[in-house]
Amino acid sequence: MHVPDGFINAPASVATAVVAAGAVAVSLRGARRELDDRTAPLAGLVAAFIFAAQMLNFPVAAGTSGHLLGGALAAILVGPYTGVLVLSVVLLMQSVLFADGGLTALGVNITIMGIVTVVVAYVLFRGLVKILPRARRSVTVAAFVAALVSVPASAAAFTFLFAVAGTTDVPVGTMLTAMVGVHILIGVGEAAITALTVGAVIAVRPDLVYGARGRLAAPLKLRVGGELVDAAPESTPEPVAARSPLKVWTVGLAASLLLAGFVSFYASASPDGLEKVAADKGFDSQAEEHSGADWLFADYGVRDLANERLSGGLAGTIGVGVTLALGSGVFWAVRSRRTNTPATAADNSHVSESV
Repeated sequence: MHVPDGFINAPASVATAVVAAGAVAVSLRGARRELDDRTAPLAGLVAAFIFAAQMLNFPVAAGTSGHLLGGALAAILVGPYTGVLVLSVVLLMQSVLFADGGLTALGVNITIMGIVTVVVAYVLFRGLVKILPRARRSVTVAAFVAALVSVPASAAAFTFLFAVAGTTDVPVGTMLTAMVGVHILIGVGEAAITALTVGAVIAVRPDLVYGARGRLAAPLKLRVGGELVDAAPESTPEPVAARSPLKVWTVGLAASLLLAGFVSFYASASPDGLEKVAADKGFDSQAEEHSGADWLFADYGVRDLANERLSGGLAGTIGVGVTLALGSGVFWAVRSRRTNTPATAADNSHVSESV
């Protein structure tokens, strides 16, 4: 659902850029409380994975495709503030390096694809995990529902923005029905990818899933002398802080490179939800050509490289690497600025209780 230049007028594009910049500034501060030695390296990987997964358009209806937005996935894995930063990094790389999403519309895309999806998904996710049983399956179910709802919510946000500041007139009711309808279908794919990914990480390293902290099954209780006490574990596990996320990071990076470098060649060539609605409602002609349409990696290919499979695979692999490098740099910089005052340390010790 990358919005091109020309769909939203200049004043609204500037306004959303201000909103996006403010959200990023707030998230930079909030991410200091979320990022630690476990989540900082994972955050850069999540950005790279979302970049790779967004290259895989999947068919959702006749002549229409969709792709992962990633707001729910990022928020649940690394936290809502860090999630906004993750999506901002991905959208920035796509617009600047691959001419995907308008440059003047970058604020629009961060707002509807980053901020809206993260906020809607995480608020819903938190509400669900509080009422569902404290179990891994509940976290996965909550992730599925949160991701499913976040996509049509993003589509609705674009519709209302277009109704206020679109460069052509389309009845808002007609637009809303079309956008939300197709993006509910896309949301099913989003939900499946999000639930599978979150479930896979929980299965091997539940401590790496930010949204699952403090939400898994409580320790077994035994009644001793009329009082309930924690049952002694059969063996002493390795302390969580001492466990390296390297294995998860390596598997995640390999999956990202595989998706972007190979599987993306088989992605659906049908227009995505926004492109299809724009064509059906007659405002696709308002789209302006990206100023970087002739850039080296524009449209996820390497210019002048004739072999289409090699061109797309190489561009995708480079995109994963650049997104990983930029994201990791940003998140480690934020992590390094985290103050270790007694108040902060006390606050961090209760993070799992506030999730």
